[in-house]
Amino acid sequence: MIKEVRIQTVGDLMPLLTEQEYRKDLDRNRSSYLYRGMPNVEYRMVTSLRRNCKQLQKTLEPAILQNFSKYAVRQDPLVARNIWQCMITGQHNGLPTRLLDWSQSPLVGLHFAVTEENLEAMEDHDCMVWRIDMQELFSLLPERYQNAEKRTQSSIFNIKMLSGITESLEQYDKDMKDQAMVIIEPPSTNDRIINQYSFFSIIPTDMTDIEGFLNRRTEHTVKYIIDRHLRWRVRDMLDQLNMSERIIYPGLDGLSKWIARHYYVK
Repeated sequence: MIKEVRIQTVGDLMPLLTEQEYRKDLDRNRSSYLYRGMPNVEYRMVTSLRRNCKQLQKTLEPAILQNFSKYAVRQDPLVARNIWQCMITGQHNGLPTRLLDWSQSPLVGLHFAVTEENLEAMEDHDCMVWRIDMQELFSLLPERYQNAEKRTQSSIFNIKMLSGITESLEQYDKDMKDQAMVIIEPPSTNDRIINQYSFFSIIPTDMTDIEGFLNRRTEHTVKYIIDRHLRWRVRDMLDQLNMSERIIYPGLDGLSKWIARHYYVK
């Protein structure tokens, strides 16, 4: 079931920013949560592939990945290694894929929630940060996926581990149906992935309602709804914490976006 939490003051953010469980075996605090910020509370969780290809997603996805690999291999030879590497590289470069972006940093989630392309619309609507639990989603996976992680003594999938189970989209969809999904940590191939503390969920074709799945199959999912009148306050706070476009998008494009917003006149 999805729990909704309304954030109306800066103080209300503290539970979101400090969600770490004490691990007695480590005598340390750790978190298994991932966050996804969205600038409008009315938006639904939909992959770029489904948004782009709609009901033809399953038919067109292989052609999209095949053509991307064919033409991108000169710039990035890694895309020819396997389907998961190709998909992650494509997602990073704007290709429609079945991946959804997540971050292990709540600050990154907040950045995407309180940042608008159109700054005029900042106070027009509430925004939100989704929280999911990696361990909970791991417990929903088919047994052979769980066994693969246990053999490597890792709680997070990477490309090599997932490729050892399947490199077939058809087999992955058959295994997951609409009852589970893999969370994968991408390789640190560029500064953007590193700075955003990136993870991806691989959405099965049959999972046409991601929020419905989370509501039906999970207990730890939270939807933090941030009041529209608080957005500029949180945005300015994140800048002071050095969480801005300059960090999220290393390079001149991110620098330019940050400067433009910093000097925006309300």
